[in-house]
Amino acid sequence: MKKRTTIMTYDFDRVIDRRGSGDLKHEVLEERYGDAGLLPLWVADMDFETPPFITEALRKRLEHSLYGYTVMPQGYWETVAQWIASHHGWNVKTEWMTFVPGIVKGIGMAINVFVKPDEKVIIQPPVYHPFRLTPLGNRRQVVYNPLIECEGTYRMDFEQLKRVADDKCRMLILSNPHNPAGICWDRATLAELAEICHERGIIVISDEIHCDMALYDNRHIPFASVSEAAERCSITFGAPSKTFNIAGIVSSYAIVPDDSIRRRLYAWMEANELNEPTLFAPIATMAAFTQQGEEWRKEMLRYIEGNIDFVVEYCRRNIPQIKPWKPQASFLVWLDCRDLALGHEALNALFVKKARLALNDGEMFGKGGEGFMRLNVAAPRSVLAEALERLSKAIE
Repeated sequence: MKKRTTIMTYDFDRVIDRRGSGDLKHEVLEERYGDAGLLPLWVADMDFETPPFITEALRKRLEHSLYGYTVMPQGYWETVAQWIASHHGWNVKTEWMTFVPGIVKGIGMAINVFVKPDEKVIIQPPVYHPFRLTPLGNRRQVVYNPLIECEGTYRMDFEQLKRVADDKCRMLILSNPHNPAGICWDRATLAELAEICHERGIIVISDEIHCDMALYDNRHIPFASVSEAAERCSITFGAPSKTFNIAGIVSSYAIVPDDSIRRRLYAWMEANELNEPTLFAPIATMAAFTQQGEEWRKEMLRYIEGNIDFVVEYCRRNIPQIKPWKPQASFLVWLDCRDLALGHEALNALFVKKARLALNDGEMFGKGGEGFMRLNVAAPRSVLAEALERLSKAIE
């Protein structure tokens, strides 16, 4: 039987020069790493060109040279709800949804609405660092429910969660799929988390920005969909920005099934005019959530899987001291560098000063991140090859 060859419509091998575009990935290298010439594989956007059908939709709107106040396009929320239903099996009502000006901003809003100054927010490190910084910046106490490492992945520690979730804990921030380890949490795990939080009156903020990037036949399960308890205690944040590389076009949304939670949050947002989208956000989203978008998404994910396999195999052959954890979702690879036996400063120096690479160091993600580095593999394979060769030589 002949092996089927997949024909790629889009060119993910093309190296795009982002200099001069004001991109964060390059422009802050001097400030954050002390070297503007590093090869950047850190912040979570892609080095692939934004899909042409999104660019074309934006260009068409730009041809009408008047950019005043606008309304949400007709059918916008139906488009988002249909995408979620077809991809994740969750039937979301349009009245549950609203625009939010970014997911981290949405977390900050929810903290200010639901968590009093003397109350607490629970996070599960190692995890995306704004989950810690946003509550702390809003002068709320952070409680830690660390994940338990097990054979190249993590699991939740529910016994420890029950111990630390006292009557001052009002919120838990969930990364689903998990960043940085790329875990698609299973239904049983999410249901148990929902049960614990609901019975204690804890709202779960589920950051599902990577939901459309499940890999290797894994499947994303929306937190709010797993049980009645989850539905009654959840605020879900999502966006097309990671999947379609449009992070600069703020296009996030919130989904809140529970009437009481929704009224409190959405009324506060409306009073502060924080629920009104920018001109281009709905245009880009509706262009992404189409059949063309689905075809692009599938091709992009196949390319990402190839990049992950490339990194895993390269390290196995050439840098056995570094063990990449194979993610179930997204383009972020959690590199276990502990066999190098380097402290925090020495590990950073190896990557930055010797290999001249900019990655996110594991300690910024909290307890359990020590000795890890987060690698963004959403780049042309030739760029990844150069990065790994630099790292191999630096270790030698």
